[in-house]
Amino acid sequence: MAPIIFVLGGARSGKSRFAEQRTRAFAAQEKIYIATAECRDAEMESRIAQHRSSRGLDWQTIEAPYRLAEILIAEARGNRAVLVDCLTLWLTNHLLSGADLEAECEGLASALAGAGGPVVLVSNEVGLSIVPENALARQFRDEAGRLNQKIAAVADEAWFVAAGLPLRLK
Repeated sequence: MAPIIFVLGGARSGKSRFAEQRTRAFAAQEKIYIATAECRDAEMESRIAQHRSSRGLDWQTIEAPYRLAEILIAEARGNRAVLVDCLTLWLTNHLLSGADLEAECEGLASALAGAGGPVVLVSNEVGLSIVPENALARQFRDEAGRLNQKIAAVADEAWFVAAGLPLRLK
């Protein structure tokens, strides 16, 4: 069974860099980067360019703002190592589209259980701050917490990254 590695942390904590290192450590001939962000403005375009530049040219990038489970089933196989960055953007896309979040998260967990190659997943920990003042932000915080728990439960390893320092949770 292929390992599932979950990397959790705050904004600019170093979680993506750590996840890339963990993905590179696999002896896979191919590295697949599944990006969940949608480029909606110049600032996000800059962030995406920075991430691409830091990875280098040896990664194949697949954009998956919505169909993550389906793409994981197709791509996490054989001699490939897959990195998903990030689950909270994927969750945001579904939340704002009015999707059935429970069904989407269950589908993702099922896809991970059947992965035929190593998968590293990145997510934000958003529950360590104050209670948001509006209902949508509170719903996002709560759904992100539930999603993180679900993925941590199916993962073989779980890491928390703060200030560039990884702490193994599982």
